[in-house]
Amino acid sequence: MTTNSDWSSFPEDLAAIAQDTGPFPQRPFLEAVWHHRTDRDAELHIEATESGIVAVVATGGIVEFAGDSDLTDYHSPLGSEGSRMVVAALRHFTDMPFRLDSLPSETVPPITEALEDAGISATVSLHASTAVLALPDTFDGWLASLSKKQRHEARRKRRKFESEFGEFAIERHTGDAIELFCTMHRLSAAGKGEFMTAPMQDYFTELLNTAGASIHLLVCDDVPRAAAFGFETENGYYYYNSAYDPGAALASPGIVLLSSMIEAQIKRGATFFDFLKGTEQYKYRHGAQARPLFMLEGRTP
Repeated sequence: MTTNSDWSSFPEDLAAIAQDTGPFPQRPFLEAVWHHRTDRDAELHIEATESGIVAVVATGGIVEFAGDSDLTDYHSPLGSEGSRMVVAALRHFTDMPFRLDSLPSETVPPITEALEDAGISATVSLHASTAVLALPDTFDGWLASLSKKQRHEARRKRRKFESEFGEFAIERHTGDAIELFCTMHRLSAAGKGEFMTAPMQDYFTELLNTAGASIHLLVCDDVPRAAAFGFETENGYYYYNSAYDPGAALASPGIVLLSSMIEAQIKRGATFFDFLKGTEQYKYRHGAQARPLFMLEGRTP
């Protein structure tokens, strides 16, 4: 077993205990979040064996998973011994409270069992939820799964958008589109526009360069009108962030982008579209189902 704060000790070939958690429990994503942390005094500890690994952070007097919960949609130990590594990591911080959030349901029993075996008690509570859309084989099949009203709205908004700006298509990009994406973001209404600071742009750039992120542009006559930032895996897509040209706002570019991204992922053969954290109703109107996430809280003896 190794215990240190060197990311090079974090294996990249172990699967997460929880399925369909995308890049979030893996080293490239967690390392990017760590590089751009706001608490520069945070203490990172990695516990690893050949068959299990977890990274935790002591910050503000509490031990948490590495990966700020505002940026990291899923947490999960990796490997068959991942739950045992959670115990080992927590034991490194004696007499300290811990708060392990964003855990899919299938991770809770093995972690709580490992904690109990080690004499560490923890309470389990609902922390948040993601919204996951199971994708059918065809785009028409997805439309047919929606309510009559929502199906009509999706078609109507696509027709309106096309009448305003011409035929549209989805183009996949990587780092070459980051300036365009961030510029669109900064032009958003107050609140969302303020999110894309220079340090945040650096963070998104690192996700593109090292963590497998991509940018999909909604393009009309060679003019980008909206952008989706996310992660494609072999069987799914994780919709991490989005932005659009405010000059196209009256034509619902965000909704057209979303339906076009769903269509593109169906054509690619993906089986799910993950809207990630948040309870915004548009996700459920588009057919998503809630995936609950849990939190374990306690104190090391």
